[in-house]
Amino acid sequence: MFLEVLLGGLLAGVMYSSVALGFVLIYKASGVFNFAQGSMVLFTALMYVTFVEAGIPFWIALLIVMIVMVVCAVLIERMMLRPMANRDPMVLFVATLGLSFMIEGIAQLAMGTDVHILELGVADGTLQIGDLWLSEFDLFATAMAVLMVVVISFVFNTTRIGISLRAVADDVLAAQSIGIKLPQVWRIVWSVAGFVALAAGLLWGARQGVQFSLTLSALKALPVLIIGGFSSMIGAIVAGLLVGATESLADFYLGPIFRGSVSAWFAYILAVFFLLIKPAGLFGEREIERV
Repeated sequence: MFLEVLLGGLLAGVMYSSVALGFVLIYKASGVFNFAQGSMVLFTALMYVTFVEAGIPFWIALLIVMIVMVVCAVLIERMMLRPMANRDPMVLFVATLGLSFMIEGIAQLAMGTDVHILELGVADGTLQIGDLWLSEFDLFATAMAVLMVVVISFVFNTTRIGISLRAVADDVLAAQSIGIKLPQVWRIVWSVAGFVALAAGLLWGARQGVQFSLTLSALKALPVLIIGGFSSMIGAIVAGLLVGATESLADFYLGPIFRGSVSAWFAYILAVFFLLIKPAGLFGEREIERV
């Protein structure tokens, strides 16, 4: 029973990691915590399911949503990031907070507030492996998240744009001095973050329905970011697994003691613990200030 609960929690933790990756990508490129990532998860999932319900084939709907997210990335860079370049990170954070409400408002105005059932063709049954029973959907979500991490890691570690991203993350002014175009990097990073939001939105939407509560996935990813580190993709994956496993085990063993589920708050207690002992996170870079 312990092993089943542990593995189930690890697989569920991958869902948290899928949302946290979008935060990490934008933070690495601009040093900004993108509060609108949860709204992007909702917007992409809601747009996709609306197209599918209108009779548009799966792959065409997916392609349309990806194109829309690229257009949104260009608009965000031109209308929000470029005018606020070199501003205090808190100013940009407030800007992403406003962007979050704007995205939710556009989604509500254009596509309504009804709950939609999203089918990805993956059965949500159980699969027996030896003496263990695991969720087929969780295994599928894990495979998709691993594939997404491998592709993103390959792109950002081996390609020219990946090298540019790391240069911008290390020193913006130095990167600009050697000819790296910061607006282009921002557009690409926000586009990729939109694709990650689409993948996360499809997985979360298939699990609990496409509804406005999907925006709360951003709050669920916050402990993952604190524990793993805001600038590490590996940290997002490891922390997601850690949060999922400990949350599942705490719910199983501590739930009867507290006479209810503890999964709603246990991850935040764990994040506070890590803030006390390792403020930069497991894989985060500790900032060194010269005085």
